[in-house]
Amino acid sequence: MKKIAIAMLFAGSTLLMADGAADFAKCAGCHGQNGEKAALGKSAIIAGQDAAKTVEQLQGYKAGTLNQHGMGGVMKGQVASLDDAAMKEVADHIATLGK
Repeated sequence: MKKIAIAMLFAGSTLLMADGAADFAKCAGCHGQNGEKAALGKSAIIAGQDAAKTVEQLQGYKAGTLNQHGMGGVMKGQVASLDDAAMKEVADHIATLGK
């Protein structure tokens, strides 16, 4: 029984990462497949960025209160469909990139 519970936990975390990776695919056009590019030549490279920082930034873009590198308008549109859980999944995925 214990082995089943551990397997289910592992499978669940893998599925969450898969959702974050799938949502990040929408970001890759500007940030690169591995978060290795400065988006539109303006942003910081996000690969490996702290997940909590990423969530805070995504929430700010969505609320329209963040305009980092003059990208607030573009990013607001990009994150409009993400809820807090999806933002966390994307942020967790970004944190694993470049490592």
